[in-house]
Amino acid sequence: MERLSQRRTDPVTGERYHTTFRPAPTPEIQARLRQNPRDQEENIKKRLEAYYKNVKDLEDFYEDAFYVNADQDPYAIFEFIESCIIKPLPCKKI
Repeated sequence: MERLSQRRTDPVTGERYHTTFRPAPTPEIQARLRQNPRDQEENIKKRLEAYYKNVKDLEDFYEDAFYVNADQDPYAIFEFIESCIIKPLPCKKI
């Protein structure tokens, strides 16, 4: 929740910031930052509810799917995903 709800974008430069992990460097930039409505807590909660409602069906459909720990260095995540998609992801026929 914190990671998503604290994201902000500078409408002038398009640069993205996070109020905790990557704050804007100056008060001027900080004052003009905007939050995407999708990143408001109530909207995040709705998306999470939909995710948890559907995740079991997705897990059943994609039997050999893999989990990605996104709290890592982006290059490590990329290498992990790349190693997992070398072979096609099997799925059940409908």
